[in-house]
Amino acid sequence: MARYLSVAAALAATGACAFTPELLLSTVRRGAADPSPDGSVALFSYSQYSFEEHGSAGSGMNLIDLTTGEITESGLNASEVNEVAWIPGSKTGIIYINGTNEEIPGGVTLWVGDIKSPHMNTMVASLDAPYSGLKVANTSTGDMHFLVNCMAYPNGTAVNPETEVQPLTTARYYSDIYVRHWDTWLTKNRYQLFAGTLSANNSYALSGAGMRNLQSGIDFTTTQPETPIQPFGDSSDYDISPDGSMYAFVSKAPQLNKANYTASYTYVGAFASDAAPVAFNGPDSEAYEAGHQGASGQPSFSTDSCKLAYVQQDEDYYESDRWILYTVDVAVEGSGVAVSNWKSLSAGFDRWVQGPLTWAHDDSSIYVTADDYARVKIYNFPIDADESFVPEPMTSNTSVSTFALLPDGSLFVAATAIWTPSEWYILADGNKNTLFDASQVDPNLAGLGSHTVSEFFFNGSNPELQQQLQAWIVKPTFYQENVTYPLAFYIHGGPQGNWGNSWSNRWNPQVWADQGYIIVAPNPTGSTSFGQFLTDSIQGQWGNWPYHDLVNAWNYVNTSMKWIDTENGIAAGASYGGYMTNWIQSNDLGNEFKCLVTHDGISNTEGAWASEELWFIRHDYNGSIWESPAYREWNPQNHIANWSTPQFVVHNTLDYRLPESDGLSLFNILQARGIPSRFLNFPDENHWVLKQENSLFWHTEIFNWINHWSKDHSLPPDVTHKFHPPLPENLRAKLSAKRTSPPPPSHLNVVFAAHGDRMASRAPEQPSRMRATSNISINQSDKELLGGSDGLMSPPLIRRQENPLPRDLRNGDNLNAPFSKLAHATLYIEYIERIAKSSEMPDAKSAENSGEDKHEKDMRRAPPISKGRSCTLQLEEAKHHALRLDADAVKQDGYMMPDHRASSLSKAELHYDGKDVRSSAMPSTEVLNPSRRLGRYTQFP
Repeated sequence: MARYLSVAAALAATGACAFTPELLLSTVRRGAADPSPDGSVALFSYSQYSFEEHGSAGSGMNLIDLTTGEITESGLNASEVNEVAWIPGSKTGIIYINGTNEEIPGGVTLWVGDIKSPHMNTMVASLDAPYSGLKVANTSTGDMHFLVNCMAYPNGTAVNPETEVQPLTTARYYSDIYVRHWDTWLTKNRYQLFAGTLSANNSYALSGAGMRNLQSGIDFTTTQPETPIQPFGDSSDYDISPDGSMYAFVSKAPQLNKANYTASYTYVGAFASDAAPVAFNGPDSEAYEAGHQGASGQPSFSTDSCKLAYVQQDEDYYESDRWILYTVDVAVEGSGVAVSNWKSLSAGFDRWVQGPLTWAHDDSSIYVTADDYARVKIYNFPIDADESFVPEPMTSNTSVSTFALLPDGSLFVAATAIWTPSEWYILADGNKNTLFDASQVDPNLAGLGSHTVSEFFFNGSNPELQQQLQAWIVKPTFYQENVTYPLAFYIHGGPQGNWGNSWSNRWNPQVWADQGYIIVAPNPTGSTSFGQFLTDSIQGQWGNWPYHDLVNAWNYVNTSMKWIDTENGIAAGASYGGYMTNWIQSNDLGNEFKCLVTHDGISNTEGAWASEELWFIRHDYNGSIWESPAYREWNPQNHIANWSTPQFVVHNTLDYRLPESDGLSLFNILQARGIPSRFLNFPDENHWVLKQENSLFWHTEIFNWINHWSKDHSLPPDVTHKFHPPLPENLRAKLSAKRTSPPPPSHLNVVFAAHGDRMASRAPEQPSRMRATSNISINQSDKELLGGSDGLMSPPLIRRQENPLPRDLRNGDNLNAPFSKLAHATLYIEYIERIAKSSEMPDAKSAENSGEDKHEKDMRRAPPISKGRSCTLQLEEAKHHALRLDADAVKQDGYMMPDHRASSLSKAELHYDGKDVRSSAMPSTEVLNPSRRLGRYTQFP
């Protein structure tokens, strides 16, 4: 089988066009298509970005005909229309929020009209704040009741940022948590639910009562009511009954601190009443007493306004517990709402029930979605089913993003897949009629299709798991049968999540594959959609079962798929996937990859309490940091001595979920150990990179990195100069070849490479994976410092000389020589690690009594080293070199430096670009106690 082709050559051979980051990020993005009440058309928004203009290439709101699939303009101005809702009971009537308000800066306006004649729309209300999330219902009197949400002050008044009085200080002051959440520092203000009435009177007009805050009357002891629940809540967190008489919403448990608990309850209230709504599944309720005390979501009234469906989890501090479907009977009673006949519908269904929860026209069943084997499918639950009922999926291979029930009982389905961002079709009696598929229409997506995607199953590592695990394979669009392609090992985040058959604008596997890789994306322990046992099994086991599952997946690919080049593979992951790349770096699997990519991942689990959602940390690590050993057990930074694989680190400033200190400490350690590495930070991005220009930079730099290490592609000159100059060709050949004879005695070339302690276990004849090193020239007069050895040493030879000490370093008690830490290569050289004990060391007998280990006694017996020796070093990229002594590496090789000995350093003659940049006298560098991870190091000027 041929070695893999370059992307350009592969494209030329197949006539295909690679799917590039530019094409991905400039593809038209379409919002959810929402069908009209009569089922004739669906309205959707769209936008597109231009890298030529570095801005919008257009946006708007279009209609798709649900019979023909024809797409036409709606006539609505997308720059003014924030969101649109259909007026119930009409055919194509609309009500929408206009984001401008000429009377009130920062406010919005409400308009009504018909989608068939948008030029005749009429403004019906002026609202004094930026309300959003519109939901409406027609009443029997002809009035229109509506719900919206807005940020509110603690007194319940809506916040208008443009008219808000700014404080005189920028201080943030807290007495409880949350302090910050996702990407925002929190204030006392919260999103809350507001209600309004548009009176009919021939033409709609906002009633004199204005906007009412529906949550200001709720008593709370700890957590203020908030709807939608941040940071990802939306209008699916609340609903209004079709007859306009009731409303329902979810809000965090008022008696629990929301940083420590996930619990939220479903509240109901009478629309016409000022009485505070009541949580019918809160403490003392039937549901609560039955053990259902976790988060609630997706409240949805039946079409006759007599029932309410919702989903809830059991555990009150576990975000990835199973979501179960429930129904209750509801009716207005006095000033409140009576709730009865609470019932579970999906207790026997081992999948997460998700929205939208859509009632059948006769209210006899509820349509839902659920993840199943890494696809989102539609299911239907009869309301008279018992708890053991398990429904059959109505859809199969792609992932449903949303759906709607049409008047004729068919379903309008919007789905995505790895190969398409939008597929819209009608599902009727099991038959699928595709109306639109972006991959068949958009020029940017030409060549994409299901032919590049497949899956396989492999054995998991947990002996209690009674199922195989699944993984996706994504091939390049220009894939050829007789060519091998390097592996790109994709590791998903969560960890309770999955790689699904769905589109992504951030981690799009087809874009990575079209860099000339085969994507393998496993779903290991912790993954969702394969049953709750697999999801739950990661608790307290972050570095155990998932890691060994990934080892099994890699081994399966390595032994069974010879068309995938695992010798030149890379691994990449974000969030938990970023943590796992750090854990892989710390363990044997890291040896199998040319490089790693870590995006916003934990590198120090013992610092995990800097996160904001502490319930997540408490659950996944089996308790608090002062209680559970899991924080130390699965900490990558407790295995720094094993780190060696080149690594690209991304961590963004606004990521408060996993603070950027994790990325900075990871990069600092990699650099201090001389491991080739990069750090990428976006000060205006959170856990995700969302802005197109930032995302293009993200893709470009990461692809430069993986292509360099996997395929020997050159790095851009400016970046190369800064981080790690490529190995000169003459030295590249020497490094990969077995040394047969020394070079002329007048000069000695030594290459120091960043392989870490694991490289020491490799056989000397194995090719080094080092791709970039520097050349250190040592004068002939000083070459004896290396034991008189000439010639190029490969890293394994440097690390494993049998002679415990070079012969000319056996007298004296000090070594006056600076040692250099290259920006990309750790100075692991044997004569540093084998420095003998100075004369002030304790004698052998006292050492035996002190219990010191055998290796320290062996080293102490070596003769003392000579005094007054110095080296003249000529170093490429001298300004990026640093002094370091790694006590842990010394310990790993069996030679321990005492913490009370110091190496005094003389001046170093450094030559950079032909100029003498002689440093000032270097301070003494103390080698820290071997129990510490790193010795101190000094940066050259």
